[in-house]
Amino acid sequence: MPDLLIELFSEEIPARMQARAAKDLKELMTGGLVDAGLTYRSAGAFATPRRLTLNVEALLGESPTVREERKGPKVGAPEKAIEGFCRGAGIARDDLEERETPKGAVYFATITKPGRPAAEIVAEVLDATIRNFPWAKSMRWGAGSLRWVRPLHSILCILTDDAGDTEVVPLEIDGITAGNMTFGHRFLAPARFAVSSFDDYAAKLKSAKVMLDPEERAEHIWHDATNQAFAAGLEVVDDRGLLSEVAGLVEWPVVLMGEIGAEFLELPPEVLQTSMKEHQKFFSVRDKTGKITRFITVANTETADHGATILAGNQKVLAARLSDAKFFWTNDLRIAQEQKLVPWQQALASVTFQNKLGSQAARIDRIAALSREIAPSVGADPDKAESAARIAKADLSSEMVYEFPELQGLMGRYYAKAAGFDADVAAVAEEHYRPLGPSDAVPEAPLSVAVALADKLDLLTGFWAIDEKPTGSKDPFALRRAALGVIRMVLVNGLRLSLIPLLGASLRQHVEALALRDDAVEVSDTWQAEVTESLLAFLHDRLKVHLRDEGLRHDVIDACLAMGGSDDLALVVARTRALAGFLGTDDGENLLQGFKRANNILSQAEESDGVEYSYGADPKFAKDAAEVALFDALETRGPAIAEAVRQEDFAAAMQGMATLRAPIDAFFEAVQVNAENAVLRRNRLNLLGQIRDVCSLVADLTRIEG
Repeated sequence: MPDLLIELFSEEIPARMQARAAKDLKELMTGGLVDAGLTYRSAGAFATPRRLTLNVEALLGESPTVREERKGPKVGAPEKAIEGFCRGAGIARDDLEERETPKGAVYFATITKPGRPAAEIVAEVLDATIRNFPWAKSMRWGAGSLRWVRPLHSILCILTDDAGDTEVVPLEIDGITAGNMTFGHRFLAPARFAVSSFDDYAAKLKSAKVMLDPEERAEHIWHDATNQAFAAGLEVVDDRGLLSEVAGLVEWPVVLMGEIGAEFLELPPEVLQTSMKEHQKFFSVRDKTGKITRFITVANTETADHGATILAGNQKVLAARLSDAKFFWTNDLRIAQEQKLVPWQQALASVTFQNKLGSQAARIDRIAALSREIAPSVGADPDKAESAARIAKADLSSEMVYEFPELQGLMGRYYAKAAGFDADVAAVAEEHYRPLGPSDAVPEAPLSVAVALADKLDLLTGFWAIDEKPTGSKDPFALRRAALGVIRMVLVNGLRLSLIPLLGASLRQHVEALALRDDAVEVSDTWQAEVTESLLAFLHDRLKVHLRDEGLRHDVIDACLAMGGSDDLALVVARTRALAGFLGTDDGENLLQGFKRANNILSQAEESDGVEYSYGADPKFAKDAAEVALFDALETRGPAIAEAVRQEDFAAAMQGMATLRAPIDAFFEAVQVNAENAVLRRNRLNLLGQIRDVCSLVADLTRIEG
């Protein structure tokens, strides 16, 4: 069984595209081979800046012969129908076989498709893969029609059998003929060389100064970088995203550590790190106090002076970049200290947030008002919350944030401190954007929570008001992330908030602006109620996803969301977790079955009788000991369960419900509900109504499956 080796050699592939391209090459090739009948043992794909490589081990040498039986027209059918069937099956009329079927004699054709050699199939699949490769961006060059991410120079495609003999797959695309040759490092070993197998290929590439495996390159970079930093008593700032990107920029990584000019060391460490990362792809190196003092760069070549010239050039370019950053920092600090952020706040009036939702300044006014309203519920001072909201986004007008948007909020914190604001107010500038993702920490300081909630609720209600909701995978304004942020802040901080009033208050702030639009919608009370209900449903959907990730069942969540107070997310979650724990016990599962049995009997009786059996059960009509015991249990434990639910002690409520399991089980064992005596039947149905009422105090158990 031969091994297949493919290399597509081109000009530099952007680092961000390499991992996906390697994955696509593997999936397209192996999928096409299997579809054509060639199975294999294993496959691996690799990428460097100049090549995509696929290694397929133990591929079938040829596809198997396939026999297919096809049913044709009836015997005696018109000749044209029979001839058409023969043409479609690719057989002669004499090859048809007559068979008797329940519907009479029918022609059948047996079609044999002989197997084909692997090289022929590989050539077809690779041709289709290259011509239809799903690059996010591609280009044409020269006179050819082929599109590739960068000009494609050569194709290596060989099959190596168990004896070590190599066969070049016959393939030609736009003048590029497949062969067994490749190239080493662009500068250190540019000569062409032949390979005979994947092991030979990988070994010769390594000798030609090319590390094929991106994980090996990343590990080599990190190992050398951390060792050099450790030797100097320093440490490299961990940045896995940058490490992956840099590994995609070099084929032979050479790690070098350089100095940062002393005049730049007083810049905030985040500014240094961001500037070096974004502009130069440098790693930051810090001392034991956390101060960034040096940088790591990764060259793609070895030099006689051990990188001294490269480092000198990098340090010169870095100094120019950091000079800009220092200018921005100095100028911004002066505005913050002397003018207390006021010019930046005023400038936001001319910055459009969204064409239908007005300016950033208008948005800040809304957030400030909503922060004041939220503040008492989260333990924050309303005046301080409003003040913090008004300066939280001021840094959007600063020069530093204009140059490095990713520093928004962080720079706001520095500038607010410089302007003389209290530390907790300044912290809001940074923390109100959080959480930025599912793994990001949520704000916990009361002021930050108030403004962060106001910020996200304003975002959600605004886009709901203009009917710009997420659709499918499209969510350009990150509304799902905002909703999850609201949920996580509520749950992490244990906030007891009724969201409907807050959503309504936020929505009302948009009403005036909406009414002034030329295409103004009808902003009636009904419209506002519908928008609020839709948005709460969206938050519930996000909550379901969040809780399902915790392992909670969807039907249990739905049963608790169906209860009153579902806009209090902390209450919903407490109820859900308690119910999930209860249903995980024997008592809970059996009580659920008893409830469902009672509810089914009741529903059928109410539908057939046209009445509701929800009141009037009288113990004096109880005839059986089990019936009497159930009356007693409901009378003595029902109020305690109701009180526990009212006190939101759901654990106690579940424990109380567990004590109902035995009397309910005994009742159904001993008592016939639909008795012939009409009085007994009605009384027992009303008793089942009491079971339903008590069990429904904790959740809508009709929504529980099973």
